[in-house]
Amino acid sequence: MKTTIKWDEKMAFSSITPSGHEIHMDASEEVGGTNSGARPTELLLNAVAGCTGIDIISILKKMRLEPESFEMEVQGERADEHPRRFTKISIHYSLTGDLPEEKVARAIKLSKDTYCSVSHSLSSDIRVSFSINGVKAEKEI
Repeated sequence: MKTTIKWDEKMAFSSITPSGHEIHMDASEEVGGTNSGARPTELLLNAVAGCTGIDIISILKKMRLEPESFEMEVQGERADEHPRRFTKISIHYSLTGDLPEEKVARAIKLSKDTYCSVSHSLSSDIRVSFSINGVKAEKEI
């Protein structure tokens, strides 16, 4: 996979992804940007969640399960000192539908431990939890 990122102005960059989608990145005004795009760190958190979300939906469908809705809340903790890398990423998966807890837990575990190439590309401690129909599962995955 290869992509090219172009500097637009000040702290802004843009890219056309290999799949043909445009991405805009920028810094806050406090550090010289114009806030014209997402921060790269924001995109990283979204990439982790999107990757695991795609895996989980795919696995649940293979189990012949159809979630009614699916949302993810992602929180990243960063080091105080530069390079201010993420030291912990927490993901809470919230699903609704007729979904057995053990099958949802298995789908999440398979994504986390085996399939998600984005999270496996990071060295942070990624912790996940989930809820079904508003009820949080008892175990963290």
